[in-house]
Order: sequence, then C-alpha cells, then structure tokens
Amino acid sequence: MNTSRPAIGAVVLTMNNRPGEFPVAMSSLLAQEGVDLDVVVVGNGCEPELVPDGVKTVALPVNVGIPEGRNIGAAGVGGDLIFFFDDDAVLPSPGVLRRLADQFALDSRRAFVQPRIADPRTGRTLRRWVPRLRASDPARAGTVTVMAEGVVMVRREAFEAVGGWPGHFFLFHEGVDLAWRLWDRGFTGHYAGDVVVNHPATDPARHAAFYRLNARNRVWLALRNLPAPLVPVNLAVWALVTLWRFRDPAVLRTSLAGFVEGVKGGYGTRAPMSWSTAARLTRAGRPPFC
Repeated sequence: MNTSRPAIGAVVLTMNNRPGEFPVAMSSLLAQEGVDLDVVVVGNGCEPELVPDGVKTVALPVNVGIPEGRNIGAAGVGGDLIFFFDDDAVLPSPGVLRRLADQFALDSRRAFVQPRIADPRTGRTLRRWVPRLRASDPARAGTVTVMAEGVVMVRREAFEAVGGWPGHFFLFHEGVDLAWRLWDRGFTGHYAGDVVVNHPATDPARHAAFYRLNARNRVWLALRNLPAPLVPVNLAVWALVTLWRFRDPAVLRTSLAGFVEGVKGGYGTRAPMSWSTAARLTRAGRPPFC
C-alpha cells in the first residue's frame, strides 16, 4: 500500500439551494484522513454561503453550468488528483478519498476512478450511477468507459491534457464526453464498487430543461467525438431508446427540439476518436454507439 499522502484538490459547486445538505457534505469532505486536501467551493451564479473556515471560494456572477463551473474550480485548487463532489453527497467514512486515490497507483493509465454511489436512506444504487451496461451487481469493480460526474476523482495530468470538462454542455453527458476523450489519449477508467459514497436518489428530469439538453448534448457528444460512420448509428440508437422510454408527446416534442438544436451546431471542435479507441471501448464492454 502507498504510504505517502496523496495531494487532492476537491471541487464543490453550490447554488446556495441546499442549506441542509451542503454543511453535511462539507463536514464529511473536510473529515477525510490520509490525504493532503485543497478545497474550493464555486458559487454558480452566487456568493457561496455556509462555507467552513479555511475553504477557498469562487463567486461566479452568472450560472455557467455544471461542467464549466467545475473547470473553474479545478483551476483554483492544487493536487495531482481532482475530486469532483456534489454539494448534497456525503463521504460516509474518513478513508474514502484515500481509498479512491490509492486506486490510481495500481495502474498509471487510470485517468478516473468512480466510487459506488448509494442513496443514504435505502442503500440503493441507481442504474444510471453504475458506469457500465451490465449493472445487476453495482458492487462489482472493474474497468469502465464512462462516469457519473457528480462524485468522481480524476488524474489532473490527464484532465488537463484533454482540456477538462466540455463547459458549453452546461448540464448532462459531460462525463461521457470527458471519458471518451481520456480513452482516446490512451487512458482508462475504473469503477471502485467497494468504495461507497452517499447521494440522494434524485431524478434528473427535475431540471426543467432536462429533455432538451439531454437530446442536444447527445447529438453534440456524437458529433464531437465519433468517427463519421458511427455518428448516425449512435443517434439512431439514442432515438429508438428515447421512443421506447418516453411516450408522453410533450416529452418527445421537447426531445426533438433538443435534437434539432444539436444538429444545427454549437458542439465545438470536432475531434473524432480513433478507430482503435472505438475498438478499445467496445472490448471494455461499452461500444461508443450505445
């Protein structure tokens, strides 16, 4: 076991809308042992409140979205590893960050490590929190090709090499974009199923713009990252899944509007992954068209 103290920069975003959860999250973060921790709280469109003494803050005058807010936070902390932490999550024991950090020492190619996320009341791990197609056993560890963005640790060198989160996504699918770009640089991801972090089982559709941004960003994801022949395959699979999951005409109309918005542009620089990366992702268990 590595006996040195990993240097970790922790980034927490807040909108001052969780006065009960935020102090608990921060207390659990600052209680971590065996690591050198540098923490920043980014107020996304606000001046952060209820911030513990000694913690750095950044106040953004407008809400720039989650991925860009995290990029700004990452630039404001030190550490060879960066831990992105939702302001309503809780680290249930003081050794969580050290256990996650130790995973990087096992493989120099690991760019990100995600713990198992579980609802604090039920202990349940939602399907969307398990970063692989086969999710029947959420405690099973292994190599993964995507991540749950709200609670994840990333190797800084790799994060900076690919330019960080896609800030213009604002919300949704930024973790897939980052993971694909990391894999295209020769890195991998790891799911630490035996390391648990608590997070309430909230519904992403609670966001008013969920269906539009979900559809738009799926298009952007494909157009930014996939070889041209895989783009229509990826989008066709997404469209079929959307039709199967959602039967509400209003939801389908909003999703279609987001799809059209994505096709019109705004996705940023196109940098398609290599075919060898697509093959590596497929061998790892998740082809980049599903």
